[in-house]
Amino acid sequence: MTRIKLDGFDHAILRNLAVDGRMSVTELAGRIGLTKSPTQARLRRLEEQRVILGYRALIDPLQIDAAHIAFVEVKLSDTRETALSAFEEAVRKVPEIEECHLIAGAFDYLLKVRSRDISAYRRVLAEHISGLPCITSTSTHVVMEAVKETGAQSPI
Repeated sequence: MTRIKLDGFDHAILRNLAVDGRMSVTELAGRIGLTKSPTQARLRRLEEQRVILGYRALIDPLQIDAAHIAFVEVKLSDTRETALSAFEEAVRKVPEIEECHLIAGAFDYLLKVRSRDISAYRRVLAEHISGLPCITSTSTHVVMEAVKETGAQSPI
């Protein structure tokens, strides 16, 4: 896959939309210093070339009882491709697992898990995470405060 060449205007569009994906094209154009038509054409190109993959709502975790965050280090007993695929497929079925990253380091995967509170997290760990394929061990790190999260950025 060839990387798309982006210029300063493209980067400005992406920075602004990362903060407010519902911004009108007119407002976006004003912020980046172009008129509406070229801004709209650039936006369409960024979407067509799959630089912009989509738009989504940012949801307040407190409002949906999902403010508790834990990061879980996962070590697997088998790291052959079939085992990794089975693990990843099972992870996608656990709604509380918000993110899953394959890691090069002392463990194999890092999971970001959201739940209502520590008791709910313990249930997710016991009933779902511990039963995932090939897990040898887990280590949990509980978040005390989210200082910066993607999408929760200050305006540009």
